[in-house]
Amino acid sequence: MKRIAKYEKVSLAQFQNDWLDTFPSDIASKEYDAKLQNVTQIYERIELPKRATKGSAGYDFFSPLTFTLAPGETIKIPTGIRVWIAEGWVLKCYPRSGLGFRYRLQMNNTVGIIDSDYYASDNEGHIFCKITNDSNEGKTVTVTEGMGFMQGIFVEYGITVDDHTDEIRNGGLGSTTKSN
Repeated sequence: MKRIAKYEKVSLAQFQNDWLDTFPSDIASKEYDAKLQNVTQIYERIELPKRATKGSAGYDFFSPLTFTLAPGETIKIPTGIRVWIAEGWVLKCYPRSGLGFRYRLQMNNTVGIIDSDYYASDNEGHIFCKITNDSNEGKTVTVTEGMGFMQGIFVEYGITVDDHTDEIRNGGLGSTTKSN
């Protein structure tokens, strides 16, 4: 097997910033300090993605929180994870197969694409996941902290012979189409 990537946690400061931005609250300073301490504890419990078996193509991402989604509900999750990927490879993210099969859990962008140059972005390449319970059978899904909820698969890709792109990424979602 080719070894073409390495998972890491984003820094604690980046995770705290992204977590509090994702799950904001209007609370007093003392309560804010307590919430920051809670976010630090969540960060410390984050597990790096891993394969369940030697034949698994997907690396399971583990939920940093417990959440419940009724049909039609959505959540955005800062995973606390970043990944260095060799040039010529991409990480494709999907819901875990069982969650998709049983609950129609869907990635909001259908397939998450993590490019190799995302690692060096201003946000440290922090991988987020936005998922929706798209159940048409009225099923509510609960994902507990530490449970695998998303899987990432590394895929090699090619470029055209006349490609001369030299732009450099700086940002996340939509950053490659933002005007300077």
